[in-house]
Amino acid sequence: MSEAFPNPPIWSVMIPAYNPAPDQLEQAIQSVLFQDRGVEVMQIEIVDDCSPDVDVQQLVRAVAGDRVQFSRTTKNIGLAGCWNTCIERARGEWVHILHQDDYVLPGFYAEIESIAESHPEISLIAVRSFYVNEEGVIDAMTPRVKDLEEGDRSVAELFYLNPIECPGVTVRRSAYLKHGGFRFDLCYTLDWEMWTRVIGLEGGLVSSKVLACYRMASGNTTSRLARTGQSLVDIAQLHRLFAERYKDFNPESANRKVCELALRQACNFHILNDREGEQASLRYWRLHAPLRAKARRYGGNLFRGLDNLSSRIRKGRS
Repeated sequence: MSEAFPNPPIWSVMIPAYNPAPDQLEQAIQSVLFQDRGVEVMQIEIVDDCSPDVDVQQLVRAVAGDRVQFSRTTKNIGLAGCWNTCIERARGEWVHILHQDDYVLPGFYAEIESIAESHPEISLIAVRSFYVNEEGVIDAMTPRVKDLEEGDRSVAELFYLNPIECPGVTVRRSAYLKHGGFRFDLCYTLDWEMWTRVIGLEGGLVSSKVLACYRMASGNTTSRLARTGQSLVDIAQLHRLFAERYKDFNPESANRKVCELALRQACNFHILNDREGEQASLRYWRLHAPLRAKARRYGGNLFRGLDNLSSRIRKGRS
């Protein structure tokens, strides 16, 4: 891949797609077109990961005509492969990988450009995101990342949880070229690892403004991985990488936090009467939670404790 293009645009908005819901893909595209700066400034492209059940190109043409470019992989190559293809096809200075079911709010690109002008030394700029459900109703928002609100290379706030979501993140194309793309050995946490890598090596800034929307849907990859317990395994794998990479990382604290997450997931699946999802999270918890934590929290009766914690979640107290 060439490292430079003649007269490159400022933006490459790359939308990876795989069997997208038509209304959600349309919303993602329209949220970008609403802030369209023209072809000389903004490359907008859908990268279809060989969807077998949806004619993605027809959807794109119906929504955006010829304004939005379309490309398709020759075979399904998965999350990391498709996201890396987005990077390879990007021509702009800044790359925004916007998932097919997410969207941005008015002012997103203006905010990123303003920060880029005042902080030319950093290579990742992000905003906060709303968490929305399948109907677009706001359920929560990502937290502030105070260590990075003025720009820094500190990654401590990303050690044990990922406080930024993909629709709110933009990265310099040069940083991707210099430090490599998304890892194929991670699935749930490949974005988390990438943001931490870029910030640690080249600096990042996370605005306190909420200008993107991350959709929490039962059918998306994140939800499927949570239901099988694979997300917990993936976080633990990422934590092992962090332990090798960062001297201030605490593996014991990381394990406690993943086990707490496993318990919260089990409770949520318990509330939803999803036995399979509940048991997958509980299996992880039983295997990895410290014995002292098990005894302290449940006094030997896991299911009684699970019912109690589920009740607290229903009432909004936990």
